[in-house]
Amino acid sequence: MSKVEIFQRLHRRRAVDDPLVLPGPWDAASARVFVEAGYPALATPSAGVAASLGYEDGETPADEMFAAVARITRSVDVPVSADVEGGYGLAPKELVERLLEAGAVGCNLEDSNGGVLKDPHQHAEWLAEVRYAAGDELFVNARIDTFLRGVDDPEQAIERAALYTAAGADCVYPIGAPADVLPLLRSGIHGPVNVFAKVGAGPSPAELGELGATRITFGPGLQRRVGAILHDLMEEMR
Repeated sequence: MSKVEIFQRLHRRRAVDDPLVLPGPWDAASARVFVEAGYPALATPSAGVAASLGYEDGETPADEMFAAVARITRSVDVPVSADVEGGYGLAPKELVERLLEAGAVGCNLEDSNGGVLKDPHQHAEWLAEVRYAAGDELFVNARIDTFLRGVDDPEQAIERAALYTAAGADCVYPIGAPADVLPLLRSGIHGPVNVFAKVGAGPSPAELGELGATRITFGPGLQRRVGAILHDLMEEMR
């Protein structure tokens, strides 16, 4: 069984209190740590990778992002999905080729640019082109940025989700959705739902699963928690 097939299976038929938890490695060393801890797959966070390379979130050059993803995938045997932000302006075919060359089995694609939401119909058309170029070789996670951009109406997220899943997205990611609207989103979305979890705060992954999450990601939260721990250790040593 290929890694992408394994990754796809990990999203299926999950118990409500057992969502797929995908830690976010920012380099090869952190990827190995997460695999040694027993996680069956990983999902890189663009902000975490950017920080490890010395960039602000959203400012990593495409070549450096793909190179970082390749170093991560080479370092572990489990499937790795890559957050490639808005696709770096690449044509769908080239985007898919570069993801596959980097060893990724999936990708996270945003539907806003420069803080502004994209037209959902145009974005769905672009996602359909990505799906066509990828065939069954990539698991496409379509991020929905409505809550992140101040649009609190869950129906708008559900409408975008319907367009993106119809275009071939395997999973949708209403990032920043409040926990209390997750049951409504779950009832209106067909297919897996990715939910962002805050490290050390808010509902646990199991609780988020009961609210409707199929899979859990943390963005750069794990990296920042490690940084905070190291900061506290250094303070104690002074």
